[in-house]
Amino acid sequence: MEGEVDHYIILGLPSGEEGAKLLEKEITKAYRKKALELHPDKRPDDLSAHADILQLNSSYAILKDDKARKLFDDLLRIKRDKVRRLSQQDSKRQKMMSDLEVKERAAFAPDPAAKAQEEEERITRKLKEEIARIRAMHANKVAFTTPPRRKEAKVGGRESMDGGGSGLDKQKVLKVSWEKIGEDYSAQRLRELFEKFGEVEDVVIKSSKNRGSALVVMASKDAAVAATGSVCGDLSNPLLVLPLQSAINSAFTSPYKHVEPDGPKLSNLVGTGYQSFEDSVLKKLHKAAEKQK
Repeated sequence: MEGEVDHYIILGLPSGEEGAKLLEKEITKAYRKKALELHPDKRPDDLSAHADILQLNSSYAILKDDKARKLFDDLLRIKRDKVRRLSQQDSKRQKMMSDLEVKERAAFAPDPAAKAQEEEERITRKLKEEIARIRAMHANKVAFTTPPRRKEAKVGGRESMDGGGSGLDKQKVLKVSWEKIGEDYSAQRLRELFEKFGEVEDVVIKSSKNRGSALVVMASKDAAVAATGSVCGDLSNPLLVLPLQSAINSAFTSPYKHVEPDGPKLSNLVGTGYQSFEDSVLKKLHKAAEKQK
């Protein structure tokens, strides 16, 4: 049941009044630490690994959202008050309180327990609505950031690599490639490298036996342009960073004669052609890295 989950405990944080005082950066730090511990890759034989990481992501999303977190803190406060009130009442006191409540209700006085119960139900209902809103928002985000299948369709005599979907600005997406030598790149490592140039919305890794590749979704086009010419990774295993869709080509379209640039075009590097281009660039990067050593 969603209302019974303590999202602070899920992230390994103190709950109650102490948890309500935590800063957002402290929550984020605890989430990243916990995510490394519960990652399914580190627990391949644990059947609950996938469910644990989903619950962790859900709890982090609720605590990161100001409105949902306030509702959750209010719910915890009401539950603490309820437990504290019940613990202070012995059987005799409970009977006295019951008699008093009957008299108060007879005098049209508000019932504290009923009012507290009503308030708890109201906050629980609102918290469920906020959780549903956050889950829907993240579901849409995953749908937008998942690379669509490439469809080759003839458009005006040229091949189009557009997946036909809309919503994800491809000018903010970078294609990152590297060879699997030495230490490999994880999604967290790539996020740390690219966050130096702006906010990173998502990192999707697709690797083979000898080569690694990933799609990095930046929060803005400017951040994607800045990272394209700057991120090189480790010298022992450099990164090849290319825009998924060149921002320059779309920004300077013209009805006049188009002059084709020298060398291979990124939009036409498909299949084995793109693979060959990546191989040649990665070899040059490795040679440059060896010279710098």
